[in-house]
Amino acid sequence: MIPLLKSKNKWKELIILLTFTLFCFSISIFRADYTNSRMFLFLNWNLFLAGIPWALSTLSVLYPSLGKDKRTTFIILTAWLLFFPNAPYILTDLFHLKHNLAMPIWFDLVLVLSFAWTGLLFGILSLLDIEKNLRNFMSARWTSLLIVAILFVSSFGVYIGRYLRWNSWDVLQSPFALFYDLSDRIIHPFAHPRTWGMTILFGLLLNMIFWSLKLLLQKRNV
Repeated sequence: MIPLLKSKNKWKELIILLTFTLFCFSISIFRADYTNSRMFLFLNWNLFLAGIPWALSTLSVLYPSLGKDKRTTFIILTAWLLFFPNAPYILTDLFHLKHNLAMPIWFDLVLVLSFAWTGLLFGILSLLDIEKNLRNFMSARWTSLLIVAILFVSSFGVYIGRYLRWNSWDVLQSPFALFYDLSDRIIHPFAHPRTWGMTILFGLLLNMIFWSLKLLLQKRNV
């Protein structure tokens, strides 16, 4: 497996992501032990969910033959799109920051930002893999437009996860209730200004982050 990861330029990526994840886990455990509080331990589950789209896109990179089967490709891309919003979702966990006598707020800020950045990194790296795959089927311009759209759709996914409390599993567990909530906001957008306000602004933020990092990668390769 390691030679395969190295041949696909995924080994260093895996090591960095595992190191960041271990750091996040360690400081969350330290906080829980020091304060005798489980307050931020849930971030580890959120980070696990953020890693699923990276695992799916990496699978498609390691085994490109999977892309030759349309059914397998559809299943992987659908699962990836369902779980991708979990990556930027951790940014909204900053809402949990508050003054706490048991722990300095700067520590909690570093803790949440560490999880948020690692989650974003999982998402961005997986999106870069998906972008490469999409360019096998469409032009660079259409691929870029689709990436922009994916980031806005993901922003909508973050909203329904944060405020409507739906998660990726509910597509299978409660599809009809989920469809009702989503269709109501799509059919009557002006009745839900907060939904679309957050979706648009958060989507713009995600696009700023992704295309900024994309620009840095391009400058590095020049």
